[in-house]
Amino acid sequence: MSELIDLLAARRGTVCAVGAGGKKTTLYHLALTHPGRVGLTCTVPNTHFPSTLGACVVIAEAADLPAAVLRAAAAHRIVAFAHPSEKRGRDGGVAPDLIAEIQSAAGFDVLLAKCDGARMRWLKAPEDDEPLIPETATTILPIVSAKAFGEPLTETIAHRLSRVEAVSGAEYGELITPNHVARLLAEERGALKNAGGAVVVPVINMVDNADMEAAATEAARAALQLTDRFDRVVLTSHLQPARLVGVVNR
Repeated sequence: MSELIDLLAARRGTVCAVGAGGKKTTLYHLALTHPGRVGLTCTVPNTHFPSTLGACVVIAEAADLPAAVLRAAAAHRIVAFAHPSEKRGRDGGVAPDLIAEIQSAAGFDVLLAKCDGARMRWLKAPEDDEPLIPETATTILPIVSAKAFGEPLTETIAHRLSRVEAVSGAEYGELITPNHVARLLAEERGALKNAGGAVVVPVINMVDNADMEAAATEAARAALQLTDRFDRVVLTSHLQPARLVGVVNR
C-alpha cells in the first residue's frame, strides 16, 4: 500500500489523524512505508509506540523534548516522541504548539500525529475541545470504520455518543447507514472540525469484505455530495496483508 502515501497527501508536512477506527494503524503504516525521515507523535494520551515500527522512541517532559528529539533525528529515520504519563501503558500527549516547534527544528520529511482519542470505537464526533490539531497541519485524515455499517448506534460502537447522534442524524439504537457516515465525514461539527486550511482526505477503514466495500463506497459518494471540502475518500483494510481497497473521487 505504498501508494497510500500520496493518496493520503502524506509525502510531506504535518499529517494529523482524527476520528475512530484506525488512526494508529494508518499512521504506523505511513511511518513504515514512507521512504524519508519520519516524526511520529500524539496530541492526546496514546498507547506506547510498538516495537514493530523500529523507531527511536523519545519520552520526555516539555522542557527537554525538543532537544531530545533533535538528537534522535540526527541518527534515526523514524523518531516517535511523547511525554511521560502516570497511566500504565500510556504516553502523554504533546501540545500542538510544541509539535510545530519540534517539526520546524527537526525538519522531518513528514510528521504524523494522532490528534484525538476514540477508546477503540468505530465512530466518533468531537467534543468542544477536540481535536487538538497543530496550526501547521498540512493534511487531516478523518477516519471511520466500515464495521459500523448496519450496527445499532450505541456506546459499543460510538465515542461521544450524543455528538455522533447530533452530527450523523442517527438516533440511539438506529442502524448505521452510509448516509449517517457521510454526514460524520462532511460536517463541520464532525470530521472537519478544526481542519483549518489543511488538505482533508477521509479514510473509511476496516473495509474487509464486499458488503463493507459497497456500503463504504455509497458513504463516500454521499459525503462528496455534501461538501466540497475534500475531493476523494480512500477505502482501506489493515487485515494482513494490508491493502488499499479503493478510492472514490469527486
